[in-house]
Amino acid sequence: MAKYNLTEKKEKEAVYRSLVSPDLMDEMKEKILNIIVMQKKYKDKDYSAKKLAEDLGTNTRYVSAVVNVRFHMNYASFINKYRIEEAMSILVDKRYQKLRMEEVSDMVGFANRQSFYASFYKIMGMTPREYRVQHLQQHPQLVQKVQKKKKK
Repeated sequence: MAKYNLTEKKEKEAVYRSLVSPDLMDEMKEKILNIIVMQKKYKDKDYSAKKLAEDLGTNTRYVSAVVNVRFHMNYASFINKYRIEEAMSILVDKRYQKLRMEEVSDMVGFANRQSFYASFYKIMGMTPREYRVQHLQQHPQLVQKVQKKKKK
C-alpha cells in the first residue's frame, strides 16, 4: 500500500467541462488566481469551491471545469499546491525554525497535520520534516543557529 494512502486517480471526461467556452475559461482562470493566490484565500481552511463560485458569481460546476481544464487538477489539489508552496518557504525560513509542523500546517490553511503531511508527500515525495532537515543540511550555518537555540 502506498504511503499516506495515496492512489492514482483515473482521468474521467466530464461533459460539463465542454460547456464553458475557452474565452470564459480564460477569464475565470484569471479571477480564480486573483482570489486564491493574490488574496491568499488558500490559507482559509473554510474557503470551499462553493464559496469561490459565489465570489465569482457562478456555480461550482463551472469552477470545477475551469480548475480541471486550465490547471489540470481538482479544486482540493489546486488549493493544496499553494499551501504546500507556502509551507516550503516557511519550513526553510530561519525566522520560523522553532515552529512545530502543526503550527506550519495551521499557518498555511490545513485543517490538521495528517492532511498536511499527506499533501506535502504527494507533491514533494517527502515529508515536511524531511524537507526541512534536507534544507538545513544544505545550509549548515542554519543548523548551528537552531542547535544553539535548543540548548538555551
